Amino acid sequence: MSLINDFKLEYRIGDMTTKLIFWNILLFTIPSVAVALLRLFNVQFNYYNLVGLPSNFSSFLIKPWTIVSYSFFHSGFMHILFNMIMLNFCGKLFVTFFTQKQLFALYVLGGLFGGVLYLLSYFVFPLLQNQSTLLVGASASVMAILVATTTYSPYMNIRLLLIGNVKLWHIAVVFLVLDLIQLPLENTGGHLAHIGGAVFGFVFIKALQAGTDLTSGFNSLLDFFANLFSPKKSAPFKKIHKNPKSSNPTKTTSRVVIKDKTQQQIDEILDKISQSGYDSLTKEEKDFLFRAGK
Repeated sequence: MSLINDFKLEYRIGDMTTKLIFWNILLFTIPSVAVALLRLFNVQFNYYNLVGLPSNFSSFLIKPWTIVSYSFFHSGFMHILFNMIMLNFCGKLFVTFFTQKQLFALYVLGGLFGGVLYLLSYFVFPLLQNQSTLLVGASASVMAILVATTTYSPYMNIRLLLIGNVKLWHIAVVFLVLDLIQLPLENTGGHLAHIGGAVFGFVFIKALQAGTDLTSGFNSLLDFFANLFSPKKSAPFKKIHKNPKSSNPTKTTSRVVIKDKTQQQIDEILDKISQSGYDSLTKEEKDFLFRAGK
């Protein structure tokens, strides 16, 4: 249970990059375990048919949600491992310039734009018209985040293991060239989706620099639904009867002191996390922070 509590706390205090990684890992692990258990009972079930984006447009019309869901699922361990490493790298860089909300919106919209290009490619290219495939993976979304950050700050210095210092635009160009080289070889639709995500990341930054935030409508929609399903607040004109004589200054002072001490301890723990990382906390500190977050 301690490990589960640690994961819950890590998710609760984590930024949007951390949360996206958690969602991707959960949506890979839970279905994979469920499918493995079903095989023990000789039951075959391919959940990719429900969440993967089909190349056939008529199949897509039956499952329109797949234009978004495909970017949260992966086809294998190495697939998700590479994408999550890249998401962690790109996401941390992106939020040094932009907000957590913009990161989430760009992840979804970049994947959506890549999915649209994937669907269109099976209409345009004769080579693909007789093929039937499913698209899964966060690559288009990750490319959107990478190219957006690169477009905004192309000359940012990045230190890579075994390579040394490179510019951010060097990394983006390498991934784009790899996708272009592999277009006629294999997974053509998938590589086009990656390029579609990259194009959206570029357009997002150019539009933002011109004064238009392409993620604002998406975030407004999220805020609307969040407010719709959040607990309703009390009426603004609630009548309050005050009785000054019944106040108890001793108890009030006590509560303030307790609250201040608790907040001070939380602040000290968070400072420790920012300086040395979450793993540097003792078990008592982790438990205290978890209880305080409830």
